[in-house]
Amino acid sequence: MTVEVHPIAGLPEVAEGDDLAALIATAADLEDGDVIAVTQKVVSKSEGRLVPEGEDWVGRETERVVARRGDLVIAATRHGFVCANAGVDRSNVPQGFLSLLPEDPDASAARIREGLRGATGRQVAVVVTDTFGRPWRHGVVNVAIGVAGLPALVDLRGQKDAHGKVLEATVIALADEVAAAAGLVEGKADGVPVAVVRGLTPEAPPGSARDLIRPRQEDLFRESPLRSISARRTVRSFAPGTVPREVLREAAAASLTAPVPHGNRRPDRPWAWTILESEPARRRLLGAMAEAWVRDLRADGLPEDRIRRRLDRSDALLGAAPVLAIPSLTMANADDYPDDRRREAEREMFLLATGAMVQSFLLAIHAQGYGGAWVSSTLFCKEEAREALGLEPEWLPMGSVACGPVEGDPPPRPPVDPGSHLRFG
Repeated sequence: MTVEVHPIAGLPEVAEGDDLAALIATAADLEDGDVIAVTQKVVSKSEGRLVPEGEDWVGRETERVVARRGDLVIAATRHGFVCANAGVDRSNVPQGFLSLLPEDPDASAARIREGLRGATGRQVAVVVTDTFGRPWRHGVVNVAIGVAGLPALVDLRGQKDAHGKVLEATVIALADEVAAAAGLVEGKADGVPVAVVRGLTPEAPPGSARDLIRPRQEDLFRESPLRSISARRTVRSFAPGTVPREVLREAAAASLTAPVPHGNRRPDRPWAWTILESEPARRRLLGAMAEAWVRDLRADGLPEDRIRRRLDRSDALLGAAPVLAIPSLTMANADDYPDDRRREAEREMFLLATGAMVQSFLLAIHAQGYGGAWVSSTLFCKEEAREALGLEPEWLPMGSVACGPVEGDPPPRPPVDPGSHLRFG
């Protein structure tokens, strides 16, 4: 197969309301099977997506911040694209204006394709392109953000390579390859916003740019490490399903990297995790805790309706979670200081380090796409929780972490200014 790429020169400056299909049909001699690559900038201009500078357009176009460093924001748009500054760009637009991505680039591609069919009678495909950076490589490259009449992906899994081996993971991003090829003859500085890619004979059915977006559950790089810290939320309700054991194992391993108190005399970490996955195991712990709470709260004279409300709130979170992860602390390896002051300081160090360990677990759960909430409940019924978990007397259950799947991303957290909480000396 031989593929040709032809620039379409001579198009006038595009303005809002212009018929792009008509302009392209006048400037190009099209053939059946051609793929027309159109830059995002002229599509946005024709659709009235130029806006005046001065407002926070990046924030308005951002669905989710992936990473931030200084003034640079890597953001996911509502389309699902991850790009610099949510696709807001000032190049090749009049002074004082910015261009935004089309509202629906797939629909834009479909309109141009239909317009070209009506104007020329040719059966063509259309790809709307934009230049994106890559997280592991310098430079930008054209990618497809809108597709019509062309497979966005070509799945080669199950076919054999040149050596007769069955392909197990090869899925070609055909629309991106077309966009990149078109970028060789378009160029930001050349004033050529349209190219024709000729000679493609894809056998897969047509698709859309949405096919190129990796689903949330498959995204291993959804957030930068710094962003994960500030984006983590306490999750109080969970989606159906459970948490895979490899996710829990990774989270436990991450938590055990927390700073170990210097008074810990042995190389062993002073912590352990008990993971309750089955309904009977969770109910055994929660039932033992509830009995202890009712006993103690009645002894404190709390009215029955308030006791019931407390139990209901706890059950709404811990009882509904598909997995409970209980962190436990032992001070059996701590230094045995002779005076009370240093013994109390030692205890505080172990408790502070345990807080860091639990936070690392929560961050690791979040970073893998699941939700978690730490609840201090077992600290109010230590003996009952220890017995229900089958722990040795030296172990102290340090609350519970409710874990489970979540639906979608939490609403973005507003930036936090440390203000009076931060001082430099």
